[in-house]
Amino acid sequence: MAERRTYRSDLRARQARETRRSVVEAAAGLFVARGYATTTLDAVAAAAGVSRRTVVNAVGGKAALLALAWDFSLVGDDEPVPMADRPAVLAIRASTDPDEALRLWAEMAVEVVERAAPIGHVLAAAADVDPDAAALLAKAGAERLEGARAFAAHLASVGGLGPGVTVERAADAFWALNDGTLYRRLVLERGWSTTELVDWLTAQARAAAGR
Repeated sequence: MAERRTYRSDLRARQARETRRSVVEAAAGLFVARGYATTTLDAVAAAAGVSRRTVVNAVGGKAALLALAWDFSLVGDDEPVPMADRPAVLAIRASTDPDEALRLWAEMAVEVVERAAPIGHVLAAAADVDPDAAALLAKAGAERLEGARAFAAHLASVGGLGPGVTVERAADAFWALNDGTLYRRLVLERGWSTTELVDWLTAQARAAAGR
Protein backbone atom coordinates (compact mmCIF):
# COMPACT_ATOMS: atom_id res chain seq x y z
CA MET A 1 0.00 0.00 0.00
CA ALA A 2 2.81 2.41 0.82
CA GLU A 3 4.36 1.90 -2.61
CA ARG A 4 0.99 2.54 -4.31
CA ARG A 5 0.44 5.73 -2.32
CA THR A 6 3.97 6.91 -3.18
CA TYR A 7 3.38 6.15 -6.86
CA ARG A 8 0.11 8.05 -6.88
CA SER A 9 1.71 10.98 -5.06
CA ASP A 10 4.59 11.07 -7.55
CA LEU A 11 2.16 10.83 -10.46
CA ARG A 12 0.07 13.73 -9.15
CA ALA A 13 3.19 15.83 -8.61
CA ARG A 14 4.40 15.09 -12.15
CA GLN A 15 1.01 15.92 -13.62
CA ALA A 16 0.83 19.14 -11.62
CA ARG A 17 4.27 20.14 -12.86
CA GLU A 18 3.33 19.38 -16.47
CA THR A 19 0.17 21.44 -16.12
CA ARG A 20 2.08 24.33 -14.63
CA ARG A 21 4.65 24.17 -17.43
CA SER A 22 2.00 24.18 -20.16
CA VAL A 23 0.16 27.08 -18.51
CA VAL A 24 3.32 29.16 -18.17
CA GLU A 25 4.38 28.42 -21.76
CA ALA A 26 0.94 29.43 -23.01
CA ALA A 27 1.06 32.64 -20.97
CA ALA A 28 4.56 33.50 -22.21
CA GLY A 29 3.48 33.06 -25.82
CA LEU A 30 0.46 35.31 -25.33
CA PHE A 31 2.41 37.94 -23.41
CA VAL A 32 4.91 38.18 -26.27
CA ALA A 33 2.26 38.14 -29.01
CA ARG A 34 -0.38 40.37 -27.41
CA GLY A 35 1.33 42.20 -24.57
CA TYR A 36 0.89 41.81 -20.85
CA ALA A 37 -2.01 44.20 -20.34
CA THR A 38 -4.27 42.65 -22.97
CA THR A 39 -3.61 39.02 -22.06
CA THR A 40 -6.36 37.61 -19.86
CA LEU A 41 -6.40 34.53 -17.66
CA ASP A 42 -9.23 33.18 -19.81
CA ALA A 43 -7.01 33.52 -22.90
CA VAL A 44 -4.17 31.72 -21.11
CA ALA A 45 -6.55 28.95 -20.06
CA ALA A 46 -7.81 28.53 -23.63
CA ALA A 47 -4.28 28.46 -25.05
CA ALA A 48 -3.21 25.86 -22.48
CA GLY A 49 -6.36 23.78 -22.94
CA VAL A 50 -7.40 24.02 -19.30
CA SER A 51 -9.91 25.94 -17.23
CA ARG A 52 -9.36 29.36 -15.74
CA ARG A 53 -9.58 27.76 -12.31
CA THR A 54 -6.77 25.37 -13.23
CA VAL A 55 -4.60 28.31 -14.28
CA VAL A 56 -5.15 30.02 -10.94
CA ASN A 57 -4.63 26.83 -8.94
CA ALA A 58 -1.53 25.81 -10.88
CA VAL A 59 0.24 29.17 -10.91
CA GLY A 60 -1.84 32.11 -9.69
CA GLY A 61 -2.68 35.43 -11.32
CA LYS A 62 -1.03 37.27 -14.18
CA ALA A 63 1.86 38.56 -12.08
CA ALA A 64 2.74 35.02 -11.03
CA LEU A 65 2.52 33.86 -14.64
CA LEU A 66 4.86 36.62 -15.74
CA ALA A 67 7.31 35.86 -12.93
CA LEU A 68 7.49 32.17 -13.83
CA ALA A 69 7.71 32.91 -17.55
CA TRP A 70 10.68 35.14 -16.77
CA ASP A 71 12.33 32.57 -14.50
CA PHE A 72 11.90 29.78 -17.04
CA SER A 73 13.37 31.95 -19.79
CA LEU A 74 16.51 32.64 -17.77
CA VAL A 75 17.44 29.02 -17.19
CA GLY A 76 15.67 27.42 -20.16
CA ASP A 77 13.54 24.96 -18.22
CA ASP A 78 11.47 24.47 -15.08
CA GLU A 79 13.96 22.33 -13.18
CA PRO A 80 14.34 23.44 -9.54
CA VAL A 81 18.03 24.24 -9.98
CA PRO A 82 19.23 27.78 -9.15
CA MET A 83 21.17 29.71 -11.78
CA ALA A 84 24.25 29.59 -9.53
CA ASP A 85 24.26 25.79 -9.77
CA ARG A 86 23.83 25.60 -13.54
CA PRO A 87 26.67 24.10 -15.64
CA ALA A 88 27.58 27.40 -17.33
CA VAL A 89 28.03 29.17 -13.99
CA LEU A 90 29.92 26.24 -12.50
CA ALA A 91 32.30 26.29 -15.48
CA ILE A 92 33.03 29.97 -14.90
CA ARG A 93 33.65 29.42 -11.21
CA ALA A 94 35.96 26.49 -11.99
CA SER A 95 38.08 28.54 -14.38
CA THR A 96 41.30 29.97 -12.99
CA ASP A 97 42.23 31.66 -16.28
CA PRO A 98 40.75 35.20 -16.26
CA ASP A 99 40.58 35.42 -20.06
CA GLU A 100 38.82 32.08 -20.28
CA ALA A 101 36.42 33.12 -17.52
CA LEU A 102 35.59 36.36 -19.33
CA ARG A 103 34.84 34.47 -22.55
CA LEU A 104 32.69 31.93 -20.71
CA TRP A 105 30.81 34.75 -19.01
CA ALA A 106 30.11 36.47 -22.34
CA GLU A 107 28.92 33.21 -23.88
CA MET A 108 26.59 32.54 -20.97
CA ALA A 109 25.28 36.11 -20.99
CA VAL A 110 24.36 35.91 -24.68
CA GLU A 111 22.84 32.44 -24.32
CA VAL A 112 20.63 33.63 -21.45
CA VAL A 113 19.56 36.89 -23.02
CA GLU A 114 18.76 35.18 -26.32
CA ARG A 115 16.17 33.10 -24.47
CA ALA A 116 14.98 35.85 -22.16
CA ALA A 117 14.84 38.85 -24.51
CA PRO A 118 11.22 38.38 -25.70
CA ILE A 119 9.68 38.03 -22.25
CA GLY A 120 12.13 40.59 -20.87
CA HIS A 121 10.77 43.14 -23.34
CA VAL A 122 7.25 42.32 -22.11
CA LEU A 123 8.37 42.71 -18.51
CA ALA A 124 9.94 46.11 -19.15
CA ALA A 125 6.78 47.38 -20.87
CA ALA A 126 4.49 45.95 -18.19
CA ALA A 127 6.54 47.59 -15.44
CA ASP A 128 5.40 51.00 -16.69
CA VAL A 129 1.75 50.24 -15.92
CA ASP A 130 1.68 47.42 -13.38
CA PRO A 131 3.22 47.64 -9.89
CA ASP A 132 3.70 43.88 -9.63
CA ALA A 133 5.61 43.86 -12.91
CA ALA A 134 7.64 46.85 -11.74
CA ALA A 135 8.58 44.96 -8.58
CA LEU A 136 9.55 41.92 -10.64
CA LEU A 137 11.70 44.06 -12.95
CA ALA A 138 13.47 45.61 -9.96
CA LYS A 139 14.06 42.15 -8.49
CA ALA A 140 15.46 40.93 -11.81
CA GLY A 141 17.85 43.86 -11.96
CA ALA A 142 18.99 43.25 -8.39
CA GLU A 143 19.61 39.58 -9.14
CA ARG A 144 21.62 40.46 -12.24
CA LEU A 145 23.73 42.80 -10.15
CA GLU A 146 24.27 40.08 -7.55
CA GLY A 147 25.43 37.73 -10.29
CA ALA A 148 27.74 40.42 -11.68
CA ARG A 149 29.28 40.92 -8.23
CA ALA A 150 29.86 37.19 -7.87
CA PHE A 151 31.61 37.10 -11.24
CA ALA A 152 33.71 40.16 -10.44
CA ALA A 153 34.69 38.62 -7.10
CA HIS A 154 35.72 35.41 -8.87
CA LEU A 155 37.85 37.38 -11.33
CA ALA A 156 39.50 39.19 -8.43
CA SER A 157 40.26 35.88 -6.73
CA VAL A 158 42.16 34.61 -9.80
CA GLY A 159 44.00 37.87 -10.45
CA GLY A 160 41.69 38.97 -13.23
CA LEU A 161 41.14 42.60 -12.22
CA GLY A 162 43.69 45.20 -13.22
CA PRO A 163 45.25 47.82 -10.91
CA GLY A 164 42.70 50.18 -9.45
CA VAL A 165 39.68 48.15 -10.64
CA THR A 166 37.54 47.24 -7.64
CA VAL A 167 35.08 44.37 -7.49
CA GLU A 168 32.23 46.85 -7.19
CA ARG A 169 33.31 48.89 -10.21
CA ALA A 170 33.81 45.77 -12.32
CA ALA A 171 30.43 44.43 -11.16
CA ASP A 172 28.70 47.63 -12.25
CA ALA A 173 30.21 47.29 -15.72
CA PHE A 174 29.31 43.60 -16.05
CA TRP A 175 25.77 44.37 -14.87
CA ALA A 176 25.40 47.07 -17.53
CA LEU A 177 26.80 44.81 -20.25
CA ASN A 178 24.62 41.86 -19.26
CA ASP A 179 21.41 43.61 -20.30
CA GLY A 180 18.78 42.47 -22.77
CA THR A 181 18.74 45.90 -24.37
CA LEU A 182 22.14 45.27 -25.97
CA TYR A 183 20.92 42.01 -27.49
CA ARG A 184 17.78 43.64 -28.87
CA ARG A 185 19.67 46.59 -30.30
CA LEU A 186 22.67 44.80 -31.78
CA VAL A 187 21.28 41.39 -32.77
CA LEU A 188 17.58 41.93 -33.41
CA GLU A 189 17.77 45.47 -34.78
CA ARG A 190 21.25 45.79 -36.25
CA GLY A 191 21.67 42.23 -37.45
CA TRP A 192 24.75 41.17 -35.48
CA SER A 193 25.27 37.44 -35.08
CA THR A 194 25.36 36.03 -31.55
CA THR A 195 29.02 35.13 -32.14
CA GLU A 196 29.79 38.76 -32.94
CA LEU A 197 27.97 39.82 -29.78
CA VAL A 198 29.95 37.32 -27.70
CA ASP A 199 33.20 38.64 -29.16
CA TRP A 200 32.20 42.24 -28.47
CA LEU A 201 31.01 41.50 -24.93
CA THR A 202 34.24 39.64 -24.19
CA ALA A 203 36.29 42.63 -25.34
CA GLN A 204 34.16 45.09 -23.34
CA ALA A 205 34.32 42.92 -20.24
CA ARG A 206 38.12 42.63 -20.56
CA ALA A 207 38.38 46.42 -20.75
CA ALA A 208 36.08 46.82 -17.76
CA ALA A 209 38.26 44.39 -15.81
CA GLY A 210 41.32 46.48 -16.65
CA ARG A 211 43.01 43.75 -18.64
